[in-house]
Amino acid sequence: MTRSTAPSARTKVRRLRELARYDRSAVNAILDEATVCHVGFVDEGQPFVIPTAIARIHDYAYLHGSRVSRMLKLLAAGNPACITVTLLDGIVVARSAFNSSMNYRSVVILGSAEKVTGENKKIALDAFTEHLIPGRTQDIRASKPKELAATTVVRFSLEEASVKVSEGPPSDEKSDYESDVWAGVIPLALKSGEPQSDPRLKSGIPVPPYIRKRKT
Repeated sequence: MTRSTAPSARTKVRRLRELARYDRSAVNAILDEATVCHVGFVDEGQPFVIPTAIARIHDYAYLHGSRVSRMLKLLAAGNPACITVTLLDGIVVARSAFNSSMNYRSVVILGSAEKVTGENKKIALDAFTEHLIPGRTQDIRASKPKELAATTVVRFSLEEASVKVSEGPPSDEKSDYESDVWAGVIPLALKSGEPQSDPRLKSGIPVPPYIRKRKT
């Protein structure tokens, strides 16, 4: 899905409009790389922003949590929310503090959720596991009925979503390019470390290949 304009007036990027993108492929790429989002909502007049896991299936972003969670209760009831995701790619070191910045890819999703139930709920929960650790669902046991009952899953349409992407070297004042001060970009990346086995793991169980692959 490709757009040349914002999907709605409220998702139109107004600040640094040249960084805006509205095509679905850009939205999907960021959501598929992200593991955490921040969900903004209002409860009794008080704004809250809560970090939580996120996963995408087709044209929807999925959230999940305890059925007694205040946030999930409000979202499942259809209250409006704002979901944001940011991937930080680098620190842009300019020749002045004013022009220093960051390289990033971000998504903003607006809308109201719908509750996910039945077989679709199981599919969504498996998607969370596979999003974090591809291949894991083939090893672990199926969720118990009481575990499914204790979990709420909601999804948001990606119809109202916008992307901002900032990339490249510093953009300094013309006169600053004659400076003797170093300028450039410090790349940043989220990397997995060496897997740490549970101290209570049965003897002789090796680290699965898909866990080793997750480390790279």
